[in-house]
Amino acid sequence: MNRRSPLVIGHRGAPGYRPEHSRSAYDLALAMGVDAVEPDVVVSKDGVLVVRHENEISGTTDVADRPEFATRRTTKIVDGASQTGWFTEDFTWDELSTLRCRERLPELRGSSASFDDSQPVLRLRDVLDLVRAAGLEQGREIGVVVEIKHASYFAGIGLGIAPLLAAELADAGWASGALPLVIESFERTVLEQVRATGIPGSFIYLLAAAGRPFDQLIAHGKAAATYRHTATPAGLDALVGVVDGISVDKQMILAPGKLGAAMTGPTTVVADAHARGLRVFTWTLRPENRFLVREFRGAGGPAEFGDYESEWAIIRDTGVDGVFVDHADLGVEFFRREA
Repeated sequence: MNRRSPLVIGHRGAPGYRPEHSRSAYDLALAMGVDAVEPDVVVSKDGVLVVRHENEISGTTDVADRPEFATRRTTKIVDGASQTGWFTEDFTWDELSTLRCRERLPELRGSSASFDDSQPVLRLRDVLDLVRAAGLEQGREIGVVVEIKHASYFAGIGLGIAPLLAAELADAGWASGALPLVIESFERTVLEQVRATGIPGSFIYLLAAAGRPFDQLIAHGKAAATYRHTATPAGLDALVGVVDGISVDKQMILAPGKLGAAMTGPTTVVADAHARGLRVFTWTLRPENRFLVREFRGAGGPAEFGDYESEWAIIRDTGVDGVFVDHADLGVEFFRREA
């Protein structure tokens, strides 16, 4: 899809207004005119691709309040970090389907939290079908950006995501190349595995502002390249022919010392990637003060909107190819406006 302005991608639906990855979050984003939506996928015990931000689900569902699942609470090491809670891989899909979605940031998004406990958890298939139906109803192409979560971890417990995803996309009619499809992950290995299945689409490598990808850490230890190195010209050189693009934390464009600090960018990462034929997406554009760099924060508390348009304009003017937004209507309105 060639556009003068970047693709506006509904990040987990429209979580500025509804609990992330809920049916109403996706319905709202699609109705607001996004170019694509982004479901994160994890895996159930019986190999169903479930749409959740993480495999630990106590912060985004009512599982902790369900007495029948109390004994499932456990501690695991996921991507090298200890976590305690309830994990999708310990539940069948039939069990997960009884859970209800909750707002992940209730202290910040109280209006969204008012929809807690009213909507079931979704499968990837549910989102794929929703998007196809919305595209037909609205008479336009709408894409899906599937983010694969914790691929090495799941492979290590016998739940490899690549074959599950390829089969699901084929079964849902998303494997012919007729519908706009992007596959993204913080791990290159699983992107290469999915590409090897023959699934058509764009393969985008997610880059965090700090740290190393877990699959590379497994393979190379501390010699593994950091995400920051991968965003340098030398690091980008190594991605040519491997992936179609990168998706960077917006801090890698704005370059604050830390979240909420003053901006020193924009950096050259977008231009550097474009010079090598790589597309660039960025995440996540949010209007609340809590998420803005220092100079664009406004009056009021962290939940109040700051001067987000000035921050977004800097990102837009780098020529970025896609933006992930929590407030779908604000993203569509801003990025469809003539600069």
